[in-house]
Amino acid sequence: MTTTDNTGPHSLGSGVRALRPKWGWIVGFGVFSLIAGVIALGSTVIATASAVYIVGFMMLFAGAAEIVAAFNAKDWGHRLLWLLLGALYVFAGFICLQNPFEAATILTLLLGIALIVGGLVRIFLATQMKHGTPWGWVVFSGILSFLLGLIIVAQWPVSSFFVLGIFLGIDLIFIGSGWITIGLALKKHT
Repeated sequence: MTTTDNTGPHSLGSGVRALRPKWGWIVGFGVFSLIAGVIALGSTVIATASAVYIVGFMMLFAGAAEIVAAFNAKDWGHRLLWLLLGALYVFAGFICLQNPFEAATILTLLLGIALIVGGLVRIFLATQMKHGTPWGWVVFSGILSFLLGLIIVAQWPVSSFFVLGIFLGIDLIFIGSGWITIGLALKKHT
């Protein structure tokens, strides 16, 4: 039994065909993201505060969703757990919005530790890979993550004022470059 609807494309090819006329908007979004990334790199302190505000709003929304989901729980134990998690998210979101630079200090330290641990895990996993696989690239990636994490933690708490802004700026530049590439590829095939 099958149903058909006109909700959108049903294959990758038809999806690409639907996007082709929109290639200019896609390139425009890419240029906007690229410019925003360059601006963020030019003012990393403001970009760091912006990143913390974004995280704060996301935590508020997630907390509200957790609280709403708590009322659908079947028993009081699960309901209480969902309510507690939701309340913690809402509280953390308010902290981010009220004190963005204090929150940036904590987030930057957590980011540095995560990079150190992630780098060490990647190096360990590379030693477990079979020969002939690209284990060298995995080791290289692990070493870079580890060193970046060490630099962030070694410069902490001063690094808290600019690290998140730098990451946001670089991310926006890569996102923008990706959208520009996709849009131009769509134009080429119209």
